[in-house]
Amino acid sequence: MMTFPKHTHSTRYLAFLLLLTFCFTGSYAQAANGAKASVQWQEFDAASFKQAQEENKYVLLDLVAVWCHWCHVMEEKTYQDPTVVALLNKHFIPVQADHDLRPDLAERYRDWGWPATIIITPNGTEIVKRAGYINPDNMAKLLQAVVDNPTPESPTLSLPKKLSRSPLLSASLKKSLEEKHIAAYDQKFGSLKLQQKFIDKDSLLWDLYLAKQGDKNATQRINKTLQSASALIDPEFGGAYQYSTYGDWEHPHYEKIMLTQNKYLSIYSQACLQLNKPRYCEFAKQVADYLLEFLYSEKTGAFYTSQDADLTQGEKSHTYFALKREQRLKLGLPRIDKNHYASHNGMAIEGLANLYIATEDLRYLKPAVQAMQWVVKNRAYYGGGFRHSSLDTAGPYLADTLYMGKAFLKLYHVVKKPELLIQASQAATFMGKNFSNPQGGFVSAGDNGTPAKPLPQLDQNIDAALFFIELSKQTNDPKHKALAEHALKLLVTKEIASSRLTDAGILLAMEQYLKI
Repeated sequence: MMTFPKHTHSTRYLAFLLLLTFCFTGSYAQAANGAKASVQWQEFDAASFKQAQEENKYVLLDLVAVWCHWCHVMEEKTYQDPTVVALLNKHFIPVQADHDLRPDLAERYRDWGWPATIIITPNGTEIVKRAGYINPDNMAKLLQAVVDNPTPESPTLSLPKKLSRSPLLSASLKKSLEEKHIAAYDQKFGSLKLQQKFIDKDSLLWDLYLAKQGDKNATQRINKTLQSASALIDPEFGGAYQYSTYGDWEHPHYEKIMLTQNKYLSIYSQACLQLNKPRYCEFAKQVADYLLEFLYSEKTGAFYTSQDADLTQGEKSHTYFALKREQRLKLGLPRIDKNHYASHNGMAIEGLANLYIATEDLRYLKPAVQAMQWVVKNRAYYGGGFRHSSLDTAGPYLADTLYMGKAFLKLYHVVKKPELLIQASQAATFMGKNFSNPQGGFVSAGDNGTPAKPLPQLDQNIDAALFFIELSKQTNDPKHKALAEHALKLLVTKEIASSRLTDAGILLAMEQYLKI
């Protein structure tokens, strides 16, 4: 059975998703002249698992992100420690992968990031899964403990043996999800009752749905959360920081990733329009203006991926982000990952289109259309799908086709060009052919050739269900309704629907499905 840890910031959103060809996998050769040994990183592929089997070693996956502060610290401290290096080189095949470059691994191990440390046997059994920074002493102890006793700490990720045969929530499960949604709300600070504060997209979308039905409490929850969450919008550059720690909104982590920008653009724009709150559109504009200034290439017409949390990698940047704009610019900019990924561009396009719907400001529509055209020209895959990058080492990945499909559908709502609806439909067909899990739901990627097979991921399947439902409403094509039902069979399975602190997105998908 798939093990779903309690809902934390890293479990859900550091979704979403999805680099400058910044190669984490290149090995550091050990010099023959006596220089200290270093970790010889390899790629997460079939060859690494085969080598582990032949040499009777374990595979250690270090799953990192370009924008992640603690990933930089761990790289500089833990993986330069002589004891750690010796243990790794003797007993392990060390593999390092980039979260944004390998969305199949990002989705599989999202609950343990970032960085995520996963130790796996050559046959794919997961022995250890750890989240966050591990200092050198603790890492050495962990590695030795695995060598001494490789008994798995928890089961290898898998699905429940049986998924629901019906796409409908049972009455009792529906009631439970509704109660969990209310119980998870933080009355004091807004958003969810967690030590990490961030926008929970599905909870807010569900509350917007309830508010439209006249639920005043839902409206209060929306306003409290959105007003509080505006504290994570950078007052100088714009753009939204990923989250805040210590259970409030005053301790931000400064990385700016595309998934977060998408959530701020989409939720604030929809709330601005529905609740008649112009201030929310102003917040969304601060995010959009950041995207267009810092994460948009005028040369290509496409969007970059993210911006680092650190001005100097591995060093906290609190003082930098406390400065005014001109003072920051004199010091320089945290590194921007200038890769053009299809999934990240889809998120940017959808977010900007949502803001255009709320404001009718063409400044936000034009770059969205240009990015769409660039992705179609440069990332199109056979059969209506999309590659992730210019040359993928695994995949295809669900996220690229899903978020481009959502982008096509959103732009269709704006400009009503039939070809956009056709492209959204082609994306849906590609998803059905390439990512369907036999019992229900859609896996995050094609088979990567290793024993760690891709699995369905909840947030992606919620987004997929909503995409198919909306597409079905536009096309009246029974194949699109059937795809929505396939996603829902995963989502309404009790073990899955009940696995996290709250999953209001499942409630929203169910209500929308019943209106087809």
